[in-house]
Amino acid sequence: MTAIRRPDGIYPYIGTEAYAERLADAIENTCIEQEVTPPPRDAIIEGLATTLGNTEIKKLLTSQRGKKILAPHAYRIVQAGQEKVLLLTCDVHGAGIVPWDLNDRTAGAWTTPDEEAMQRVRELVAAEVAMEQADKDAKLAEKERDARRRTGDSQPHAAAALAAADDKLRVARKAVAEAQRECERLLSSLGNRRPRPAVRPAEHNGQPAAAFTLAPQPQDVAVHLQRYAVESLRRAGRRRGYNLIESLVASGQLSRGTCALQQWQIQQPDGQITSLWRMVAVTANNRTLARLDIYGVHTEHLVTGMPQHLCPMTNDKPESTLLLLNMREILNRISVNLNTVRAKEDAGHELPAHRAAKITTVPTDIVIGCSNPAALEHVLRTLNVDDHLRGIQPYDEDARLIALWAILVDAYVTDERLVPALSDAFPDAKASDRLNVDAVRAALTANGPLDPLAPLLPMEEIADPIALRDIAIRSITALVFPDLPPAPPETGRRQVRDTGPNWPIVRGALQEPAWSQISAKAAVTRTRLWSAAVAQLFLQRGNILSATGLFGVSDVKEGARQDPRSVRKLLLKAEAGDSAAWSALVDRIVPNLIHAPEPLVTPGQGSEAGDLRKGTRRSPSSAVAALKMAYTRGAPAVTRELLIAFAKEILSHPDASSAPEAPDGTTPVCYGEQNRVPENRTPIVPGMILVPDSEGNPTNFLVDKAWFDEIFGPDMAPVPNRSEGGGDEDEESGWFSSGNSGPESVMRVAETIATSPRTQLSDLRRELPARIEVVAGSYEHAVQSADALLNDFETARQLRIDLEEQTLSADQRIEWMEKLTKARSAAEASIAALQQVEALILQL
Repeated sequence: MTAIRRPDGIYPYIGTEAYAERLADAIENTCIEQEVTPPPRDAIIEGLATTLGNTEIKKLLTSQRGKKILAPHAYRIVQAGQEKVLLLTCDVHGAGIVPWDLNDRTAGAWTTPDEEAMQRVRELVAAEVAMEQADKDAKLAEKERDARRRTGDSQPHAAAALAAADDKLRVARKAVAEAQRECERLLSSLGNRRPRPAVRPAEHNGQPAAAFTLAPQPQDVAVHLQRYAVESLRRAGRRRGYNLIESLVASGQLSRGTCALQQWQIQQPDGQITSLWRMVAVTANNRTLARLDIYGVHTEHLVTGMPQHLCPMTNDKPESTLLLLNMREILNRISVNLNTVRAKEDAGHELPAHRAAKITTVPTDIVIGCSNPAALEHVLRTLNVDDHLRGIQPYDEDARLIALWAILVDAYVTDERLVPALSDAFPDAKASDRLNVDAVRAALTANGPLDPLAPLLPMEEIADPIALRDIAIRSITALVFPDLPPAPPETGRRQVRDTGPNWPIVRGALQEPAWSQISAKAAVTRTRLWSAAVAQLFLQRGNILSATGLFGVSDVKEGARQDPRSVRKLLLKAEAGDSAAWSALVDRIVPNLIHAPEPLVTPGQGSEAGDLRKGTRRSPSSAVAALKMAYTRGAPAVTRELLIAFAKEILSHPDASSAPEAPDGTTPVCYGEQNRVPENRTPIVPGMILVPDSEGNPTNFLVDKAWFDEIFGPDMAPVPNRSEGGGDEDEESGWFSSGNSGPESVMRVAETIATSPRTQLSDLRRELPARIEVVAGSYEHAVQSADALLNDFETARQLRIDLEEQTLSADQRIEWMEKLTKARSAAEASIAALQQVEALILQL
């Protein structure tokens, strides 16, 4: 085959494989010298070297004692906290970098990685293909119908043919409507977002390396997610105060970006897995996307393969289905075509060949080594946040708050206070000393599973999704609103309040004023931060302003004193008739009320405008207080059974994998949509719950805000005490405060109302089973504690024998024995009480 000479021009050509091998040798040798872990060799050869020219690679290399290393000017060491990162400084082909899906400006557009959500994405991709096909069939049917109309009555059986064409068009349009509704249902089930691709460290020889890899995904799903990532990035960049594309065309890229190596594993239609290494832009994502727009390159083509017909060469055979996978081949073809067009005298200046002249290569820092590959993703996320917080492009509110939450968690980690703070917040934790700091940080920032929080559960608690999510929400609350030590007694003199070790961390991370100057503005800011952090734990995300007013100044200054009991214990206590437990339980389920497919607590402002608005405009604190009051206030339509059933369902709704089904087998309808035509009704998606009746049994209606506001109306909530300055929300103390006197005072009044003996007997019969479970749980915890105590004493005895230590003094042994005797006497007395209860059960 005759070799074709490449045209000369300003667009660079990529280096040969021989130079790629030399670059890989130099990077590996330099990483050994600097005591850091390099990327996999394949990542360097296929992802990094395929974006550099031979001349550029020559500049980076030097020899030392017969081996290739990087030149001293070609790399630098960056210290990120306790981690060390090695960066290669070079000029990369302008079209050789892919935008990173994990950009912090688009954090609100993604949900946490979840296999079930990924399955829904696959269904959505198939539904979109079906909708496109149905739309094509409808257009063809419309053309056929129009053609039949134009023929008139000149042909035999024209009327029958026209009627058949009309019927065919009607069926086709119905299929289009059904396909659109299916796509809307799947989008709604995803919360109108997509699950973020799960990134994990790449492995080399069984060890983690300084690069990333994604789980295998079908080609059409990879294309769908990449297009969604690009659209999210474009949407986040529309608030920029200037045209970034025209700026790059006129001046080029003036500052460096940071890149990392990432592997996509694409599953082809025939089932074969294709592994592609690419460079992703950790910072300067918007500039990366703008450069690709100038070059006329689509991001998904770099990720899944470039169709050959989009980068043709003169000796190519026309093959419409051929994909180019090698990055060197893709970039060389792009450069050949642009240099060819630029060499023509009649080439227009609006073509990419001229517009991309200032970005033929771009200065870039590339991660080629790190001391801890497991923490590399977090380090690069932090770098991205820091780069954006110093930038001129404003954040969206959700993304900004999520970034601030990550900074706050990092501040706790830096001060080595994350584990102690969580240990203090969970006094009943079974193993808080076994917490993995990196795993807990990833869990709290929604970058990893919640399983690492399991040591914070009580001894008898099962690590199910409900318990882990409750632990995560309580952890976020404890970190955002840390408890302060009790105030000293008044002495009449000026005293400096001890704010404890955690409050200064929050103040420094969020740049707040001194403790004595905290006002309602700080309470609103902290509440929004809490709401954004909690929202990341849910697939269906409501408005973060739905938490406005739930925390007040007292929560910021003194801490949000949380009930230490688990959500399971609170539910049992509430079922047993404990109104205080119900109040604490409502505080726990508020995030579930906000982040439901049909939100039950909303901001009560402009977001609910329109004819399709459900429920009543009311403040979030009003909705929460009404739900608390429903337990003790005698409302005709509200029973304890209804409340308990509602609480159980709302706690488990984020984990639902299938849409609810009505008891009679019909399609359930949202309570507020009974009078709507089926076409205008909300799609039924997983996570919706059925309305319970007065006995707690499910009905044929779905819970929505119309039902919630009808059952727990604004007239049921107490009027909160306003400060003298007034305002729309309770500025001094939120409803989550343990010292909140609003609902609690009314509850105590309600409990003093005398009831008839028959009603009291009925209530006791209803509550006693739950009380038995509460006692059984307490005994289970006591038995486990006794077993743990026995094991500890046995270990201590064996260690004393092995070490030949002296025995304890007689006084200390007597003191311990007295304490243990008191505990055993109490246990024996309780056994006698339980035996009497067994006898009384037979008399009920």
